[in-house]
Amino acid sequence: MKNRKTVLALMLALFAVPAHAMNLSLEAATDMIVAQSQDIRKAQANIQRAQAGLDAVNSSRWFNVSGSATYMNVVNVERPGQPMEIAIPAMPELGMPAPMILPFPQHIGMVGVNVAQPIYTFGKIGHAADAARKAIQMAQSGHALSRAEVRAAAAQIYWTARMTDEMVRIAEKNLRASTDAKRQLERAGRAHRANLVKISADIAAKEIALSDARFNRDSAHRLLKTMAGIDADTNLTLTDGFPNSFAALSAPAALDSNHEWDILSKTVRMHESQSRSRRAARLPTLAATASYNWTLMNDEFQVWDGDRNQSANWGLAISMPLWDGGLARANATMDAMAAESARQDLDKSKRMLSNEYNDAVLRHEHLRGNLARLKEARDLAQRAADMSADRFAAGQTSAVELSEVQAAVAQMDMAVLNAKFNILMSEESVRRLRGA
Repeated sequence: MKNRKTVLALMLALFAVPAHAMNLSLEAATDMIVAQSQDIRKAQANIQRAQAGLDAVNSSRWFNVSGSATYMNVVNVERPGQPMEIAIPAMPELGMPAPMILPFPQHIGMVGVNVAQPIYTFGKIGHAADAARKAIQMAQSGHALSRAEVRAAAAQIYWTARMTDEMVRIAEKNLRASTDAKRQLERAGRAHRANLVKISADIAAKEIALSDARFNRDSAHRLLKTMAGIDADTNLTLTDGFPNSFAALSAPAALDSNHEWDILSKTVRMHESQSRSRRAARLPTLAATASYNWTLMNDEFQVWDGDRNQSANWGLAISMPLWDGGLARANATMDAMAAESARQDLDKSKRMLSNEYNDAVLRHEHLRGNLARLKEARDLAQRAADMSADRFAAGQTSAVELSEVQAAVAQMDMAVLNAKFNILMSEESVRRLRGA
């Protein structure tokens, strides 16, 4: 029976498919998440749409060609069913002493081409094109903003996953210290029942904490793999660790530019140009026109037989709306108010993002100062734990004290780790706000 189990285990080991392993750095993870981002793809589509909008506006600058084909069957209203006739009065001076009755063709076909070229539109096209160019610039700034936000989110996802790795390590170390202490008690043969109960309860609690840490690590790794487009069965090893020290930020004292400000600024100008274009809709339009027509007339329905003639003309045309019920003025007012609304949003954004930037810079420096003190406190806690472990081994202290000092070390490890994570996140906030 034992041999059968051994053979089965060997077969499972031979035929089991090993999970794929992958080393992943912060830079590689960020690039992969950016490549997978739907927000960036949408921003790219918005740029193309804005460029198509400019092409649509510019197309109205050039001539427009239209063709037409017409067939008419002339009906005699006074005598239905009878052909139409044209009465021509007598004109003796032209050598026609008596009136004449001429038949009017019943079937008329016409094919023509019309050309119109705008010459001057009093700003309708020019201001609309300027608004379209501002829309392209808005879309480009939106793409840069999306990219900066996705990169910041990618860094947060990566460092969160790396933090959970460290949390598992801390929990394992904390549990291992308690199990070693219990083993020492049992080997020494002086285990007090109360100490054994206390340390066993402590071990059970730390096993639960380790299980939670591993679950959180797996969840963080799953999110990272999902966002980066990595297969779910891949075992990730995050190669970038938390730095031991952090330099001061090399950032301007004040925020002077931001992608969101660029978007709102271009929004103001776009709506202002649209408003001017709407107002120009009440002004005339001057255009050059030309047309050519080929006409076929026949008494019978015969396609190519009959009288044929051609005509062509060219000239200038001016058109001017006389009354639109206030539509142009209302549209211009809507765009002007949209520009004012965007201007207020820009002013608010400048105040809020400047404050957020200053907070991120100050927070970074504050956390850097705290980190040095946290490291000192952590070293002192470790020294206290080492001394307590020595006393415990000599039978001079209880499992209660040992558990407390070990828990203090784990708490300080978590505090140092959390401080490092918050410093990195403040750096990412500064980078994102600057549009880097």
